[in-house]
Amino acid sequence: MSTVKKRSTWQVIRKLANDIHLWLGLASGLIVIAVCFSGTVYVFNTELTERAAPHLYTVKAEPGSTLIPVDSLLQIVQQANPEASITAITVPAAKDKSYRFAVKKTNDKNSRNVTQFVNPYTGTILGNSNEKNGTKEFMGTMFSLHRWLLLDKIEQPIFKNMTNRELGSMITGWATIIFTLGCITGLIIWFPQKVKYWRQGLKIKWKANWKRVNHDLHNTLAFYALLFLLLMGLTGPQWSFDWYRTGLQKTLGTYQPKAKEQDKKPAKDKVTDSSFTTLHINEYIAAAGKALPYKGDYSISLPEQPVKQVNISKYKTGFFAPAAADKLTIDAVNNSVTKKDIFKDKPFNERVAGSIKAIHVGNVYGMFTKIIYFIACLIATTLPITGTLIWLNKLKTKRRQQRNRVITPLPLAPENLEGDR
Repeated sequence: MSTVKKRSTWQVIRKLANDIHLWLGLASGLIVIAVCFSGTVYVFNTELTERAAPHLYTVKAEPGSTLIPVDSLLQIVQQANPEASITAITVPAAKDKSYRFAVKKTNDKNSRNVTQFVNPYTGTILGNSNEKNGTKEFMGTMFSLHRWLLLDKIEQPIFKNMTNRELGSMITGWATIIFTLGCITGLIIWFPQKVKYWRQGLKIKWKANWKRVNHDLHNTLAFYALLFLLLMGLTGPQWSFDWYRTGLQKTLGTYQPKAKEQDKKPAKDKVTDSSFTTLHINEYIAAAGKALPYKGDYSISLPEQPVKQVNISKYKTGFFAPAAADKLTIDAVNNSVTKKDIFKDKPFNERVAGSIKAIHVGNVYGMFTKIIYFIACLIATTLPITGTLIWLNKLKTKRRQQRNRVITPLPLAPENLEGDR
């Protein structure tokens, strides 16, 4: 009499994880491919957009030319846009980059900022961000695919109780949550039943048959990319669900309830002195340079009305440059720094909360992490494909075994043998 060997607890856990992993992957596979592929392309959105429009982003300094003061450039842009206000200025550290002025129509509350690109050596307005080109439109399509599965391109609402953007955001949000659970169950499956075989999950046997190579591509590449896939998956749904964003903030200890309209205090830093009419951007930048003595890009937020304080952010540049900025508050009257907000000095949870977008898109440390995220996201795009092939191969093998199973007839009893004689 044969005995059935009882499964160990670890075998039961791996079997359960394998079943969950399989069905979650099959349920979300096509959506995950679309989201991950578009995310892979969008990692280099900034670089591709600038390369496609060099006449906007790149300038050439002629020998002997000098930079025009930002105050003078501000007046040039303001004169070219008399019915608009300038809300922000970007001053890059690189000498071959144009300055950017964010312009918004004054009398239109629904208008969006339009970026004006200016040559800092000649004062020439090179163009604006509304200019279209093939690369920019393609990247816009990739963003739409990543966030809303292109459902925002459909004019008529699919469901009456929600917009197409809300529908697309909900689908991609749940697909991302499912993908994250798939990463966790995949890690459980990756660990072998016997610890001594753990190294087999770290390499690909290229000389084996295609089924084994496909299995290793799914198993091994996913393991190496797992940390980055979890970072993408854990941060992504916050743009789809308010409850997820609130939960993430509470987990990090940075949640703050939204202030009610009646609780909002009016600004008290507006200048009442009519003699104060001009912002001295050059002096603000000089003060910021002394307070933050490193090479970096400046972003100056300009108020709609003259105020006593101006906010300046400075971003480090370079291959390993962090995405987070150091922020300063400068007294607009005497050009002194009244407040410093240094990113590296913040508590860890606040640094993480302030870097959620950078963690998701991969520019936490500049080009270095962008390259890593590009590779990891490319691997994520292939996982539903290689995983489905593994499932189909196992299904095919199981059916073949069932067809080829030989049922051995039971031996006849002795009395039956004698009767046949």
